[in-house]
Amino acid sequence: MAEFGVVMEPSPGHTAPLAAAIEAMGFDVLLCPDTQCLAPDPYGQLGLAAARTTRLRLGTGVTNPRTRDVAVTASAVATLQLESSGRAICGIGRGDSSLAHIGGRSATTAELRACVEQLRGYLSGAVVVRNGTPSRLRWLDGIGLPAVPLDVACTGPAAIRMAADVADRISFAVGSAPERIDWALATLEARLAETGRSRAAIRVGAFINLVCDEDEQRAIGLARMAAGMVAHFAGMRHAPLEHLPARLQPLAQAMQAGYDMARHAQEDGTHLARVDDDFVDWFAICGPPARCEARLGALLERGLDHVYLLGGSPVAAPHGARQAAMVEQLRLFAGQVMPRLR
Repeated sequence: MAEFGVVMEPSPGHTAPLAAAIEAMGFDVLLCPDTQCLAPDPYGQLGLAAARTTRLRLGTGVTNPRTRDVAVTASAVATLQLESSGRAICGIGRGDSSLAHIGGRSATTAELRACVEQLRGYLSGAVVVRNGTPSRLRWLDGIGLPAVPLDVACTGPAAIRMAADVADRISFAVGSAPERIDWALATLEARLAETGRSRAAIRVGAFINLVCDEDEQRAIGLARMAAGMVAHFAGMRHAPLEHLPARLQPLAQAMQAGYDMARHAQEDGTHLARVDDDFVDWFAICGPPARCEARLGALLERGLDHVYLLGGSPVAAPHGARQAAMVEQLRLFAGQVMPRLR
């Protein structure tokens, strides 16, 4: 059965009760991004969410190899795993806004691979050699930490191939258009065929831009920010573009040249003027329950094991109110779509 998750920026005073609401709606996973200049710290907030929930899986959506040392990340994730009685997920990618806002660059695919391998070592209690120094999480001795799934977010072919080798979970961040999911799955399957790794060894899913609303035009408007953000992921600076479909390439090129990083994940980014209604309707899933069910159902039929919803909020600010409104916007999907796709 497919898992349904929600991506939500953490917000002090709001994260824990909103996590409880998300669990009560029937969702399976809550992910909080690790982007220190744009959102509060996720780990403390996820720990508070663990105390208010019993079933909901909790994790980063996503962290990266560069803003925190891998040992620091491993210790934080292990702490969350214990506080949540084994419900933690470590979502990790190359990094984007978390690095851009401190003048840094995203990690390379090779760096991300090394980080995933080191995380697995630390979390299993093994010795990880760092700059010639044996290193391990000594405080885990005798605890018997349950294994934490390492979930790699992938936007391009190199990351997908790498994740096929080392990840426990793979989550495509390529948009919600069927042809984009088909391309990502084909890239994954080709790599698995090369290496002989079983598809059954990995849970495969996607970050899905989705806004369920009886008013389709309103849904498109609410989905525009997330659609633009994921289009930017496809066109990150220095990323190859030749694998992108013709409909996405011009926007990805424009995002490389002029993405408004100062307003990343905000509804007033200047780059959103390039993201027209037709593109949003293609790249995201927008509209009434029946339309969302048909389009998301078609993606699940392709073999996705989980989907993480990137929704929209009708409230731009302040921070906590924005998250609360986004969660409230999910109720229609949770009540009328999700049960039919289980």
